[in-house]
Amino acid sequence: MNDDQRLRYSRHLLLDEFSEVAQDHLLNAHALVIGAGGLGAPALLYLAAAGVGRLTVVDPDEVDLTNLQRQVLHSTPRIGQPKVASAAAALSDLNPGVHLNTVHQAADEALLRRLMPDADVVLDCTDGFAIRQLINREARAAGVPLVSASALRWDGQISVFDPRDADSPCYACLFPPDAPPQETRCALLGVFAPVVGLMGVMQAGEALKLLLQASPDGTWRGHEGLAGRLLMLDGRSWRWTELRARRDPACPVCGGAGGHPDH
Repeated sequence: MNDDQRLRYSRHLLLDEFSEVAQDHLLNAHALVIGAGGLGAPALLYLAAAGVGRLTVVDPDEVDLTNLQRQVLHSTPRIGQPKVASAAAALSDLNPGVHLNTVHQAADEALLRRLMPDADVVLDCTDGFAIRQLINREARAAGVPLVSASALRWDGQISVFDPRDADSPCYACLFPPDAPPQETRCALLGVFAPVVGLMGVMQAGEALKLLLQASPDGTWRGHEGLAGRLLMLDGRSWRWTELRARRDPACPVCGGAGGHPDH
Protein backbone atom coordinates (compact mmCIF):
# COMPACT_ATOMS: atom_id res chain seq x y z
CA MET A 1 0.00 0.00 0.00
CA ASN A 2 1.15 3.53 -0.73
CA ASP A 3 0.72 6.52 1.59
CA ASP A 4 -2.43 7.76 -0.17
CA GLN A 5 -4.04 4.33 0.27
CA ARG A 6 -3.05 4.21 3.93
CA LEU A 7 -4.79 7.55 4.43
CA ARG A 8 -7.87 6.63 2.35
CA TYR A 9 -8.41 3.36 4.24
CA SER A 10 -7.14 4.61 7.61
CA ARG A 11 -10.49 4.09 9.37
CA HIS A 12 -10.41 0.46 8.32
CA LEU A 13 -6.81 0.08 9.42
CA LEU A 14 -7.72 1.29 12.91
CA LEU A 15 -9.90 -1.80 13.36
CA ASP A 16 -8.21 -4.80 15.00
CA GLU A 17 -9.31 -7.03 12.12
CA PHE A 18 -7.98 -4.73 9.39
CA SER A 19 -4.26 -5.15 8.91
CA GLU A 20 -2.54 -3.77 5.82
CA VAL A 21 -2.47 -7.36 4.61
CA ALA A 22 -6.26 -7.53 4.84
CA GLN A 23 -6.72 -4.22 3.02
CA ASP A 24 -4.24 -5.32 0.35
CA HIS A 25 -6.32 -8.45 -0.06
CA LEU A 26 -9.39 -6.31 -0.77
CA LEU A 27 -7.41 -4.22 -3.24
CA ASN A 28 -6.68 -7.41 -5.20
CA ALA A 29 -10.22 -8.85 -4.96
CA HIS A 30 -12.89 -8.99 -7.67
CA ALA A 31 -16.62 -8.58 -7.01
CA LEU A 32 -19.25 -9.26 -9.67
CA VAL A 33 -22.38 -7.16 -9.12
CA ILE A 34 -25.42 -8.07 -11.19
CA GLY A 35 -27.80 -5.14 -11.21
CA ALA A 36 -27.02 -1.43 -10.74
CA GLY A 37 -30.43 -0.37 -9.42
CA GLY A 38 -31.89 -0.05 -5.94
CA LEU A 39 -29.75 -2.79 -4.39
CA GLY A 40 -26.70 -2.51 -6.63
CA ALA A 41 -26.36 1.25 -6.25
CA PRO A 42 -25.53 1.35 -2.51
CA ALA A 43 -23.69 -1.98 -2.68
CA LEU A 44 -21.37 -0.66 -5.40
CA LEU A 45 -20.72 2.59 -3.55
CA TYR A 46 -19.61 0.78 -0.40
CA LEU A 47 -17.56 -1.84 -2.25
CA ALA A 48 -15.70 0.89 -4.11
CA ALA A 49 -15.28 3.04 -1.01
CA ALA A 50 -13.91 0.06 0.93
CA GLY A 51 -11.29 -0.58 -1.74
CA VAL A 52 -12.41 -3.71 -3.55
CA GLY A 53 -9.93 -3.46 -6.40
CA ARG A 54 -12.01 -4.82 -9.28
CA LEU A 55 -15.72 -4.38 -9.81
CA THR A 56 -17.68 -5.87 -12.71
CA VAL A 57 -21.14 -4.33 -13.09
CA VAL A 58 -23.85 -5.94 -15.24
CA ASP A 59 -27.11 -4.13 -16.06
CA PRO A 60 -29.15 -3.75 -19.28
CA ASP A 61 -31.11 -0.60 -18.35
CA GLU A 62 -30.80 3.16 -18.66
CA VAL A 63 -31.21 5.68 -15.85
CA ASP A 64 -34.81 6.86 -15.54
CA LEU A 65 -36.29 9.66 -13.45
CA THR A 66 -38.29 7.10 -11.44
CA ASN A 67 -35.02 5.43 -10.37
CA LEU A 68 -33.71 8.44 -8.49
CA GLN A 69 -35.98 8.01 -5.45
CA ARG A 70 -33.72 5.15 -4.29
CA GLN A 71 -30.88 4.42 -6.74
CA VAL A 72 -28.35 6.70 -5.07
CA LEU A 73 -25.51 5.87 -7.46
CA HIS A 74 -27.20 7.78 -10.29
CA SER A 75 -28.06 11.45 -10.73
CA THR A 76 -30.43 13.73 -12.64
CA PRO A 77 -27.86 14.79 -15.28
CA ARG A 78 -27.28 11.12 -16.16
CA ILE A 79 -30.92 10.31 -16.97
CA GLY A 80 -30.96 8.37 -20.24
CA GLN A 81 -27.42 7.01 -19.83
CA PRO A 82 -26.83 3.29 -19.40
CA LYS A 83 -26.83 2.50 -15.70
CA VAL A 84 -23.44 0.85 -16.02
CA ALA A 85 -21.98 4.05 -17.53
CA SER A 86 -23.58 6.16 -14.80
CA ALA A 87 -22.22 3.74 -12.20
CA ALA A 88 -18.72 3.91 -13.68
CA ALA A 89 -18.75 7.72 -13.55
CA ALA A 90 -19.89 7.83 -9.92
CA LEU A 91 -17.53 5.11 -8.73
CA SER A 92 -14.54 6.61 -10.52
CA ASP A 93 -15.22 9.91 -8.78
CA LEU A 94 -15.50 8.15 -5.42
CA ASN A 95 -12.40 5.97 -5.77
CA PRO A 96 -10.29 6.27 -8.92
CA GLY A 97 -8.13 3.36 -7.76
CA VAL A 98 -10.90 0.83 -8.46
CA HIS A 99 -10.77 -0.95 -11.82
CA LEU A 100 -14.24 -1.09 -13.37
CA ASN A 101 -15.62 -3.46 -15.98
CA THR A 102 -19.10 -2.58 -17.23
CA VAL A 103 -21.42 -4.88 -19.15
CA HIS A 104 -24.48 -3.19 -20.64
CA GLN A 105 -26.67 -6.22 -21.19
CA ALA A 106 -29.00 -8.53 -19.34
CA ALA A 107 -27.31 -11.33 -17.47
CA ASP A 108 -27.83 -14.61 -19.30
CA GLU A 109 -26.35 -18.07 -18.99
CA ALA A 110 -23.50 -17.50 -21.45
CA LEU A 111 -22.46 -14.22 -19.82
CA LEU A 112 -22.57 -15.62 -16.29
CA ARG A 113 -20.54 -18.67 -17.26
CA ARG A 114 -17.91 -16.32 -18.67
CA LEU A 115 -17.81 -13.90 -15.74
CA MET A 116 -18.38 -16.10 -12.68
CA PRO A 117 -15.09 -18.08 -12.61
CA ASP A 118 -13.05 -14.86 -12.42
CA ALA A 119 -15.00 -13.44 -9.46
CA ASP A 120 -14.23 -13.84 -5.77
CA VAL A 121 -17.80 -12.98 -4.73
CA VAL A 122 -21.09 -12.39 -6.56
CA LEU A 123 -23.84 -9.98 -5.51
CA ASP A 124 -27.33 -10.66 -6.86
CA CYS A 125 -28.95 -7.23 -7.01
CA THR A 126 -31.69 -8.20 -9.47
CA ASP A 127 -35.45 -8.21 -9.00
CA GLY A 128 -36.81 -11.32 -10.72
CA PHE A 129 -37.26 -14.92 -9.61
CA ALA A 130 -35.98 -16.52 -12.83
CA ILE A 131 -32.77 -14.49 -12.97
CA ARG A 132 -32.09 -15.14 -9.29
CA GLN A 133 -32.38 -18.86 -9.93
CA LEU A 134 -29.99 -18.60 -12.88
CA ILE A 135 -27.44 -16.60 -10.89
CA ASN A 136 -27.66 -19.14 -8.07
CA ARG A 137 -27.08 -22.08 -10.44
CA GLU A 138 -24.08 -20.49 -12.09
CA ALA A 139 -22.53 -19.28 -8.83
CA ARG A 140 -22.93 -22.75 -7.38
CA ALA A 141 -21.36 -24.36 -10.44
CA ALA A 142 -18.44 -21.90 -10.37
CA GLY A 143 -17.92 -22.39 -6.63
CA VAL A 144 -18.27 -18.65 -5.92
CA PRO A 145 -20.06 -17.34 -2.80
CA LEU A 146 -23.29 -15.47 -3.54
CA VAL A 147 -24.83 -12.60 -1.58
CA SER A 148 -28.52 -12.31 -2.43
CA ALA A 149 -31.06 -9.71 -1.29
CA SER A 150 -34.45 -8.33 -2.24
CA ALA A 151 -36.72 -5.47 -1.24
CA LEU A 152 -40.35 -4.69 -2.00
CA ARG A 153 -42.82 -2.30 -0.39
CA TRP A 154 -41.69 -2.18 3.27
CA ASP A 155 -39.96 -5.56 3.38
CA GLY A 156 -36.41 -6.72 2.76
CA GLN A 157 -34.50 -9.97 3.02
CA ILE A 158 -30.90 -11.04 2.66
CA SER A 159 -28.81 -14.22 2.85
CA VAL A 160 -25.50 -15.70 1.72
CA PHE A 161 -25.11 -18.92 -0.23
CA ASP A 162 -21.57 -20.28 -0.07
CA PRO A 163 -20.77 -23.38 -2.16
CA ARG A 164 -17.38 -23.67 -0.44
CA ASP A 165 -19.23 -24.72 2.73
CA ALA A 166 -20.65 -28.24 2.42
CA ASP A 167 -23.46 -27.39 4.85
CA SER A 168 -24.50 -24.12 3.23
CA PRO A 169 -27.81 -24.20 1.36
CA CYS A 170 -28.24 -22.52 -2.00
CA TYR A 171 -30.96 -20.10 -3.06
CA ALA A 172 -32.98 -22.96 -4.56
CA CYS A 173 -33.04 -24.78 -1.22
CA LEU A 174 -35.00 -21.89 0.26
CA PHE A 175 -36.97 -20.93 -2.85
CA PRO A 176 -37.55 -24.02 -5.06
CA PRO A 177 -37.36 -23.25 -8.79
CA ASP A 178 -40.54 -25.21 -9.50
CA ALA A 179 -42.61 -23.06 -7.12
CA PRO A 180 -42.20 -19.50 -8.40
CA PRO A 181 -44.09 -16.81 -6.51
CA GLN A 182 -46.37 -14.37 -8.24
CA GLU A 183 -43.99 -11.92 -9.89
CA THR A 184 -44.00 -8.63 -8.02
CA ARG A 185 -41.88 -5.62 -8.88
CA CYS A 186 -41.42 -2.26 -7.23
CA ALA A 187 -42.47 -0.59 -10.52
CA LEU A 188 -45.99 -1.84 -9.75
CA LEU A 189 -46.08 -2.08 -5.95
CA GLY A 190 -43.52 0.47 -4.80
CA VAL A 191 -40.66 0.25 -2.31
CA PHE A 192 -39.62 2.35 0.69
CA ALA A 193 -36.27 3.79 -0.38
CA PRO A 194 -34.35 3.26 2.90
CA VAL A 195 -35.31 -0.44 2.95
CA VAL A 196 -33.76 -1.17 -0.44
CA GLY A 197 -30.77 0.98 0.48
CA LEU A 198 -30.25 -0.91 3.73
CA MET A 199 -30.39 -4.26 1.94
CA GLY A 200 -27.81 -3.11 -0.61
CA VAL A 201 -25.47 -1.79 2.08
CA MET A 202 -25.75 -5.11 3.93
CA GLN A 203 -24.93 -6.96 0.71
CA ALA A 204 -21.72 -4.96 0.50
CA GLY A 205 -20.97 -5.76 4.14
CA GLU A 206 -21.46 -9.49 3.63
CA ALA A 207 -19.37 -9.41 0.45
CA LEU A 208 -16.54 -7.65 2.26
CA LYS A 209 -16.63 -10.19 5.09
CA LEU A 210 -16.52 -13.07 2.60
CA LEU A 211 -13.52 -11.50 0.85
CA LEU A 212 -11.71 -10.77 4.09
CA GLN A 213 -12.18 -14.32 5.36
CA ALA A 214 -9.71 -15.35 2.66
CA SER A 215 -7.10 -12.78 3.73
CA PRO A 216 -3.77 -14.53 4.37
CA ASP A 217 -3.35 -12.93 7.80
CA GLY A 218 -6.44 -14.79 9.06
CA THR A 219 -7.74 -11.95 11.22
CA TRP A 220 -11.30 -12.21 9.89
CA ARG A 221 -11.80 -15.91 10.47
CA GLY A 222 -14.51 -16.58 13.01
CA HIS A 223 -16.70 -13.62 12.10
CA GLU A 224 -20.21 -14.94 11.51
CA GLY A 225 -21.74 -14.29 8.11
CA LEU A 226 -25.22 -14.99 6.81
CA ALA A 227 -24.59 -18.39 5.22
CA GLY A 228 -27.34 -20.65 6.53
CA ARG A 229 -29.36 -17.69 7.82
CA LEU A 230 -32.12 -15.67 6.20
CA LEU A 231 -32.71 -12.20 7.66
CA MET A 232 -36.05 -10.54 6.97
CA LEU A 233 -36.78 -6.88 7.75
CA ASP A 234 -40.14 -5.21 8.35
CA GLY A 235 -39.45 -1.59 7.46
CA ARG A 236 -42.62 -0.36 9.15
CA SER A 237 -41.30 -1.25 12.60
CA TRP A 238 -37.59 -1.92 11.84
CA ARG A 239 -38.02 -5.39 13.29
CA TRP A 240 -35.85 -8.25 12.11
CA THR A 241 -36.79 -11.92 11.83
CA GLU A 242 -34.10 -14.56 11.44
CA LEU A 243 -34.67 -18.02 9.99
CA ARG A 244 -32.14 -20.82 9.96
CA ALA A 245 -31.80 -22.32 6.48
CA ARG A 246 -30.71 -25.89 5.86
CA ARG A 247 -29.39 -27.50 2.71
CA ASP A 248 -32.08 -29.57 1.00
CA PRO A 249 -30.77 -33.02 -0.04
CA ALA A 250 -33.40 -33.06 -2.79
CA CYS A 251 -32.51 -29.60 -4.12
CA PRO A 252 -32.28 -29.67 -7.94
CA VAL A 253 -29.25 -27.37 -7.84
CA CYS A 254 -27.04 -28.40 -4.91
CA GLY A 255 -28.53 -31.74 -3.85
CA GLY A 256 -27.63 -35.18 -5.14
CA ALA A 257 -24.34 -36.40 -6.57
CA GLY A 258 -21.67 -33.77 -6.79
CA GLY A 259 -23.87 -30.94 -5.58
CA HIS A 260 -23.54 -29.00 -8.84
CA PRO A 261 -25.92 -28.69 -11.77
CA ASP A 262 -24.99 -30.41 -14.97
CA HIS A 263 -23.72 -28.17 -17.75
